[in-house]
Amino acid sequence: MRDEDPKTLTVNNAVTPTARRSFIATLGAGMAAVFGVAAAASAGEKKPAPAQTNAALEKQVAELAHQLGRLQDTHAIRCLQHQYGFYLDKCLYQEVVDLFADDAEVHFNGGIYRGKDKGVKRLYIDLFRTTFTGGRNGPLPGFLLDHPTLQDVVDVAPDRQTAKARFRCLMQAGVHETSHAPMAESARARGGKFPQWWEGGIYENQYVRDKGVWKLQVLNYNPIWHADFETGWAHTRPNYVPAASTTYPENPVGPDELIKRPLWPDTDVVPFHYVHPVTGKAWSA
Repeated sequence: MRDEDPKTLTVNNAVTPTARRSFIATLGAGMAAVFGVAAAASAGEKKPAPAQTNAALEKQVAELAHQLGRLQDTHAIRCLQHQYGFYLDKCLYQEVVDLFADDAEVHFNGGIYRGKDKGVKRLYIDLFRTTFTGGRNGPLPGFLLDHPTLQDVVDVAPDRQTAKARFRCLMQAGVHETSHAPMAESARARGGKFPQWWEGGIYENQYVRDKGVWKLQVLNYNPIWHADFETGWAHTRPNYVPAASTTYPENPVGPDELIKRPLWPDTDVVPFHYVHPVTGKAWSA
């Protein structure tokens, strides 16, 4: 969503240096006007039409306070997403689950997982924690999962109760040859090589303010490409990470619903939650 107010301080609510300067200048002008009226009154000067002036100043201060609140929301959502990334990278899966709203959902690997205490927990605790750390809430020696999250575009709704954001991530993952993490033991048992791979993806997420706290409402992760570390993306094998094919409860750790998931070398565009900042047009395939 895009704020159509010509006084908006953001482009897609991404705070810019120009926006900050504009906001500070406007705030300064508004406060100067307020203090100017007060000073004139204390000096005994003739006041402007009181009702009209006070109403205008009150409106301006309210608008500035609202825009400041949206800037604070944008910062909070950006921090929330990066905090999610730090917890996930260190296999702190319970901390990850705690970031979600009760009716949240996760779109991941060809499936939708619904409900914080059901689908979201099933994905992060029952699947990820079992697969990657053998049930431990925290990292194991020799297990690598780092995915820096960047290039964020955050849009806060005018009522400041919901928001949408787009992020890019670049993942490095795998296991060391000395590791006893489940993935390493599996590779060792097969007599194969220890996995180490690259991954690129796009988040198109939704957030909700729940009792004054921003939480993840929809985490929509779209992996774009995978590649073995040794051979790179030019030689990515088909179906590098097999997508979900059966749902819960047939699959005890499966999603509640299956969805299409194109992958490299396909080059589909993940739909944008925002319109073009110059033309105002929504992108369509």
